[in-house]
Amino acid sequence: MILFGVGSYTFAIAAHAVEEIRNLDGIRPLPAGAATPRLGKFKHVLDRDRKKYFVVDSNLHFRLFPSKGTRLLVLRDSAAAVLVDHTERIIEIGSLHALPRAFQGEERQWYRGLAMIEERVVPVIDPAAFMSKAEFTVLQAAVAGAEEAKRGAATA
Repeated sequence: MILFGVGSYTFAIAAHAVEEIRNLDGIRPLPAGAATPRLGKFKHVLDRDRKKYFVVDSNLHFRLFPSKGTRLLVLRDSAAAVLVDHTERIIEIGSLHALPRAFQGEERQWYRGLAMIEERVVPVIDPAAFMSKAEFTVLQAAVAGAEEAKRGAATA
């Protein structure tokens, strides 16, 4: 598991779900109109190895107070990269505990379960929860449309 922080909170994600941990070099704002209120957690895009990654602001995803994102977790088998404040370390966990019933709604989709790490409870993230197929389709179409319009304006 990779431990990472967002604000004062610590989360874990399976190491095999992360392709790369990197700095913010290369991210650029989404084109105007691509970030709708429904897709408000997406503010940036990263072009890497001929592939576009849509950057999820983890503060907005988890509905936390704003903080200073300094690292990107580029997810494997996804077109999402997650903006986090910092990464702590890679650890091995002994077991994953089921979510208590107090976790309801979206939280049940965000987390695979809970892990006990050095006497603290850490939510283990489900990487698939960061971007749905529908969100990907809308974002991809919006970025492609904006890039086509930009090319058209450049040749006119």
